[in-house]
Amino acid sequence: MNRLASLVLLTGTLLLSSALPAQQLGQPENDPFTGQPTSAAPPVTIPDSTQTLSEQSREGRLVFKSQTVLIQVPAVITDKAGNHVRGLTKDDFKVLEDGRQQKITTFEEVTAAARPIPAPSLPNTFSNLTFNSQQALSITVIALDTINTPFLDQEYGRRQLIKYLANNLDSGHVLGLVVMGSKGVKVLGGINSDPAALIAALKQASGEVSRMETFSTGGKILGSVESDPTQLTGGIGRGEDAASRMRKFILNADVLEGQYQQSQAIEDTMRAFLSIAWSLSGVPGRKSLIWATGGFPFSLNSPSSLPGGSLSVLYERTVEALKNAQIAVYPVDVRGLVNTAPNADVTYSGENGPAGGEVLAAGSSLNASTLGSMTTFAEMTGGHAYYNNNDLAAGFKRAADDSSQYYLLGYYADSHNTKPGWRKLQVQLKEKDKTLEVRARTGVFFTNAALDPELTHKADVEFALTSPFDSTGIKVTMQWQPPAPDGDKKKIRFALRLPAESVIDEGDKNRFDVDFIAQATKLGKPAGNAGQTVKGIVPASALEKLKAEGVFYTNALELAPGQYQVRFVVRDNLSGRIGSVSAPLTVD
Repeated sequence: MNRLASLVLLTGTLLLSSALPAQQLGQPENDPFTGQPTSAAPPVTIPDSTQTLSEQSREGRLVFKSQTVLIQVPAVITDKAGNHVRGLTKDDFKVLEDGRQQKITTFEEVTAAARPIPAPSLPNTFSNLTFNSQQALSITVIALDTINTPFLDQEYGRRQLIKYLANNLDSGHVLGLVVMGSKGVKVLGGINSDPAALIAALKQASGEVSRMETFSTGGKILGSVESDPTQLTGGIGRGEDAASRMRKFILNADVLEGQYQQSQAIEDTMRAFLSIAWSLSGVPGRKSLIWATGGFPFSLNSPSSLPGGSLSVLYERTVEALKNAQIAVYPVDVRGLVNTAPNADVTYSGENGPAGGEVLAAGSSLNASTLGSMTTFAEMTGGHAYYNNNDLAAGFKRAADDSSQYYLLGYYADSHNTKPGWRKLQVQLKEKDKTLEVRARTGVFFTNAALDPELTHKADVEFALTSPFDSTGIKVTMQWQPPAPDGDKKKIRFALRLPAESVIDEGDKNRFDVDFIAQATKLGKPAGNAGQTVKGIVPASALEKLKAEGVFYTNALELAPGQYQVRFVVRDNLSGRIGSVSAPLTVD
């Protein structure tokens, strides 16, 4: 069964759940994880009916699904020497949105923990969060980008990373290492990996020829412009000689292929960022994502710039996910010192050449545009871009240091402002000290796709099922239960447990609306699934019990004998948060 067919089946399962008898969300008589009796409490009844949510347009005015949207902004304050400034209070700060001062309603000075505390585990049990800590952690993820980096520069970037790990790694940093490629994200070292193991993995890592480096300079430049190729190259006019016609024909084809490959590069890059953001969304604290790259997949002229077509929605979702996970991106140009002289490729210059002198002018600004896009994206997320420097290790170190100490400011968005788009943020110190540097994200997207989780419901579920990482927006713990015969197959029972506060909205009459999904794959192909949507209101008499003991969900997969990998996904449809956990399964 292909992935599209399995998604259709899964969607059907979720829709059919509304026709099932009323479900119960709560604790069974015995805790399925420990076997111990649970305390008596009235069950929570899930109504049969479902509510149809109309899709809101992504254009026009914003529709706030909740009147209280808290915007949290981590702010790093350093002195001239790069040392963190401690001891500031809420009264020392100002937060401005589009130039208007906001009321700071939440404030915290955060000193991140050095290492996570491992969580206790039970036999045959799997969790997407393997440590038990509510304190913020100093986490740095390094992403080696083979999507946008020339092949030869990838090797230089790996050597610089080895230099950093060998000489500058502070034992107080929690470090992970991944590779972003055209086939997805590959983990070289999970969170809390040993530096020596990461160095060994880097030495064994291989590169990948990036999508765009096989094209001519003219193809790359013109491919980055979202226009018809004949408009870019001037078209083929009457009376032109055969050589000119052939040159323009080849360039037109090059531009078309370049535009396609660039679209693929944008999608691959954003999906990689989205996977990383979801994998860290449930981990407390600000995180640094060091993006070791050689380019930006599209021209980001300003923070409000968007890629074309459906990629704009993916881009907005990705930026929103990075914000929600408190991830600051630090692009590090692994090309080191770059010659920024104008392009001298005479093939695409000259008065009579394709596109005339425009290609030459674009070529002279291509590198500047790349560096400008890196800088803009970094500032949008609260990070810093490093380029034109052969000492990349210094950039790696600063990015890692930034998440160890910072201030977390929060304010509530104005729900009366219904204009969609990018809103500029500024974090300032009231008593201006020119010796201090304030680093915080420079804005936030307010779009219906960001405010209304229902608009990306289907896409979120599909992405969570296929992502290379478990998502941690909701803590999910799964345990296999004893199987039962079912003809040629077996019913493989499972139990899920999650914190009640992650799916019950106490600010809205204790409402909940949750998807529970399980999908088994065999040799990478879907082999079986189970799932339901449960929704309703928790009685006040049961709330404290659920908060103390957690929410349970039990179901079963019908599978033939064999080896499987099973992905469990839980989605809170009120907030859009997702938790997922993967587990191997052998059916005898």
